[in-house]
Amino acid sequence: MTGLPAIGEPAPDFELSNQFGETIRLSELRGTPVALVFYPFAFSGVCTGELCELRDNLAMFDDDDVRLLAVSVDSKYTLRAYAAEQGFSFDLLADFWPHGTLAIRYGAFDITRGYAERATFLIDSDGLIAATFRTELGAPRPLRAYQTALATLAAPARHSP
Repeated sequence: MTGLPAIGEPAPDFELSNQFGETIRLSELRGTPVALVFYPFAFSGVCTGELCELRDNLAMFDDDDVRLLAVSVDSKYTLRAYAAEQGFSFDLLADFWPHGTLAIRYGAFDITRGYAERATFLIDSDGLIAATFRTELGAPRPLRAYQTALATLAAPARHSP
């Protein structure tokens, strides 16, 4: 497995289906910062807790015009049911087939268990990695880590003339 893409490097491009079967391409989001949130599985306890916390704090992404994209190896059909059940208004992307390809490209795939790890990548409006963080199996990412990463994304815009 490769390591995380480094801060300042171009984010690996991708094309995945969301929970509605719509194609989401990172390259088409250029000009918009993106929070790319990998998680193991829909409907699992820790993952649901994490994504519900993001849902409940979506304003922190919206305030900086950051597009939140959550990625798992589940199918788009599973993700659609999951989003409907939990009231997620952000995109859930299916890294289903070939299995985990995007997670692998981002160094966020557990090859022994067959799912994405808990890894987050903040991508700036130029398509560069601005911040990354991850937690170990079973440990949710703290909301504070998102707030710190988002502050990093927003910092240049706040200081520009």
